[in-house]
Amino acid sequence: MTAKKSDSISSNIENLGDDPYIWETIDWNRAEALISRMQYRISKAQTKGDANLVKRLQYLLVNSFYAKALAVKRMTSNKGRHTSGVDKELWLTPKSKMNAVKSLNAEKYRAKPLRRVYIPKSNGKLRPLSIPTMYDRSMQALYQMSLDPVQEATADPNSYGFRKGRCCQDAKGQLFIMLSKKTSATWILEGDIKGCFDNISHQWLMDNIPMDKRILRQFLKAGFVFNEKLFPNEEGTPQGGVISPTLANMALNGMEPLIRKHFGKNSKVNVVRYADDFVITASSRERAEEARAILIPFLAERGLELSEEKTLVTHIADGFNFLGWNFRKYRNGTLLIKPSKESVRNAVRKIREIILENGKAWSQDDIIRDLNPVLRGWTNYHRSAVSKKAFGWIGTYVFRTLWTWASRRHRDKRREWIMNRYWHRKGTRKWVFRTEDKELLYVHNVTIRRHVKVRNAMNPYTDRTYFELRKAAKNTELKEGFRSKKTSSCQPP
Repeated sequence: MTAKKSDSISSNIENLGDDPYIWETIDWNRAEALISRMQYRISKAQTKGDANLVKRLQYLLVNSFYAKALAVKRMTSNKGRHTSGVDKELWLTPKSKMNAVKSLNAEKYRAKPLRRVYIPKSNGKLRPLSIPTMYDRSMQALYQMSLDPVQEATADPNSYGFRKGRCCQDAKGQLFIMLSKKTSATWILEGDIKGCFDNISHQWLMDNIPMDKRILRQFLKAGFVFNEKLFPNEEGTPQGGVISPTLANMALNGMEPLIRKHFGKNSKVNVVRYADDFVITASSRERAEEARAILIPFLAERGLELSEEKTLVTHIADGFNFLGWNFRKYRNGTLLIKPSKESVRNAVRKIREIILENGKAWSQDDIIRDLNPVLRGWTNYHRSAVSKKAFGWIGTYVFRTLWTWASRRHRDKRREWIMNRYWHRKGTRKWVFRTEDKELLYVHNVTIRRHVKVRNAMNPYTDRTYFELRKAAKNTELKEGFRSKKTSSCQPP
């Protein structure tokens, strides 16, 4: 689409009609570039403290045709595009998507209740998940585009969860910097906020989040439907809402400056946070307890509190778990970061479920198709840690479980027949679980590759060149990894 045609569309959105061709001809590269430029200006204005300019730029963004089109595109191209809200409506055709763009109107917006479902947690409890309608999701995505640049400009330096260009590996890298030296802090406060998303104060959000208050109120007060009954929503942001992670991050921003102001810059008391999970380092148990006491009024102001059961003070020699890793300093003074036992158990459970439960009647191709993403995701996530021993153990478990699967399918066959049926020679390896079309990832061969931590001061909206170079380097690594079946990732499996 030419620039002239694009400008005509964006300036005359109400007269687009129902022609689905319009959706197919939108210049998405130009849309991304224009919205990125506006987000740059918002983040820059927030950094300078110009609240009025931020407000004007946010208004321009949420009323932009391209922003509305991108919001609809993101909601109709992600994994949740086939999941409807209470209205049972999906946008699967170009015509419905184009009509959705036309319908995104802040002045007439009224949020519909969310559809409440419960999903099992690893500890056996149920986590509430609230699913907005496609329309509400798109409105949240639209306003999240205007709010996230503000969040990035005001974020705590060592906050890594739900932030553009940052990931779990960056949090791990920061903890390594804080704890690896001989003179580093030796006590850890493992923080756990009780029901963070479910309990954030609506009043605090209304008073402190810089966005259209009427729209924000619609997002927060929509309520939810469960078993055909409508329930009010008096606190919290819905888990499942597009804008909820940004709101939660903005509510928790200020934790790190508060701790640093109280203890001083060189006190060894530091904060690393990933969403609502955080760790505070300290030189003594007393200081760790003092940090806990400081956070209590900070969280209470936001309607939150620490979980008494899960908030622990631990010595580094005993080790602690964070984001799926175990951090522990041994007697020789070496800090080792390994996959936690819980993470290994979760991987084992998934592998067993795929092979021995779901895969009872599957073909070898089906087993490889479902098992490879699990193995690749888990090894990619942990490959920047001290994981070689864990990879070897998982690889051995995969082989033994596959042998059990194959033996059960052919109880009357000899060992050699089963081996020749499912395992084949490739290069110097004799036991390769493969077919003509697919090959199982060999976990033993996944190499350890250290993650380069992001610079704390970098803003993905104002320092785009830095993040583009990081992305290019990672893409190059991914391409090389896929050739040898050794990929790299900084996202949780």
